[in-house]
Amino acid sequence: MLGFGWWGKSRTRNASDYLVAGRRLGPFLYTGTMAAVVLGGASTVGGVGLGYQYGISGMWLVVAIGTGVLLLSLLFAPTIQKLKIYTVSQMLTLRYGHRATRVSGIVMLAYTLMLCATSTGAYATIFVVLFGWDRAQSIAIGGAIVLVYSTIGGMWSITLADMAQFVIKTIGVFALMLPFSLAAAGGFDGIAERAGDEFFSITGIGAQSIITYFVVYTLGLLIGQDIWQRVFTSRTPEIARWGGSVAGIYCILYGVAGAVIGMSASVILPAIESKDDVYADVALNVLPIGIGGLVLAAAVAAMMSTASGALIAAATVARTDVVPFVAGWFGKSDGERSASEHDIASSRWWVLGLGLVAIVLAVIVQDVVAALTIAYDILVGGLLVAILGGLVWRRGNGIGAGASMAAGTLVTLGVMAYLEITAENQYDGVYANEPIYWGLAVSAIVYVAVSLGTRATDPAVMDAWDRRVAGEVPEDLPVATAR
Repeated sequence: MLGFGWWGKSRTRNASDYLVAGRRLGPFLYTGTMAAVVLGGASTVGGVGLGYQYGISGMWLVVAIGTGVLLLSLLFAPTIQKLKIYTVSQMLTLRYGHRATRVSGIVMLAYTLMLCATSTGAYATIFVVLFGWDRAQSIAIGGAIVLVYSTIGGMWSITLADMAQFVIKTIGVFALMLPFSLAAAGGFDGIAERAGDEFFSITGIGAQSIITYFVVYTLGLLIGQDIWQRVFTSRTPEIARWGGSVAGIYCILYGVAGAVIGMSASVILPAIESKDDVYADVALNVLPIGIGGLVLAAAVAAMMSTASGALIAAATVARTDVVPFVAGWFGKSDGERSASEHDIASSRWWVLGLGLVAIVLAVIVQDVVAALTIAYDILVGGLLVAILGGLVWRRGNGIGAGASMAAGTLVTLGVMAYLEITAENQYDGVYANEPIYWGLAVSAIVYVAVSLGTRATDPAVMDAWDRRVAGEVPEDLPVATAR
């Protein structure tokens, strides 16, 4: 990974190269890096664990992720690619021309930073199993590797490392773990004989869980900065559409493979207490020496690719959106700058600084998942309607978008706080699904009602938007200037 990071440094000549790989990824690199960034520890280790517990229906978490990639690629990616921007918040500013939407950058920064910290803590668990290190040491060493290759070459280094990780986990999961574990279990007939036919029910995990996966993961993938930033790297709108679609199909197949591996493990190793240990136990106890090591490397690769993608996204949002927005509170200029004015050295400092913050968070905060859940709920419940509404409904305006973001966020947090106070178990509080549902519903109602009840977006703003969508605006033209 460090070697790929150094190779990527040689291809980084300007800020566009550093932040979005120069917007010149072809179909192979784009497909691989998109699949790598969305398939992290939850998809790999978690997907196998769900298959162990619920059978083939354990695939639904990763299938929901793949569906999100498919929908984003087929419906929105070509438009997003033609905007020639760097962040989701810039899209909102360009589309609505209203300052109220710029608070979205703060929410996106919290989300990407917590995603990076969660992934950093996740791959450390593999090092604990392999080397017997304590958790803090594992996080520090693994985090340092991701931090170094992400910092020196930015998105080019991350892309090349992601491709290596994509190949490793493809071989590890599809070519090694799946056939070895399935053969050890006696094939599908052996699983059915010992685990029962109910293990092959696609709804065995429960309709509520399946719906939740699609609401949380599919919708979240449509608007996450880490995913959009990969769309920005594609060379053409067609690559963004079809390369991303192939990545989505790959993710769905990855989910099915993970569930089958988990089903096989339930027959081979029936006494595993924690479903999160299933992946590592299969690698250590079922696969031959050497092959098991490559499979564990595949898990680490999956987690590292998510961590590095979230880190570059957090740094981009912090520098491009949050710092200018916060500076405006103190009367300083919050004007946006072009890509040429964002020097590589400064971007490296942002990646390095936020990477260190993520490592510290992963070490000292035991319940990073709770923080990520809160950020994810606000992301979907508060921002989804304004972002997708701007892409599909021309009558939506800045006042409606700002009001919907505020209403959705407040309702999401309010319901979450109420459930936390009255919770009888952990799944009734912060981890409950209701906050997202209520936030989405209120956000949609407010967006439509306020937009229809106020003046339409300024024609000059819409003209600038239309020119961006048509690909008529050069990349270095700042969003504020275009508006």
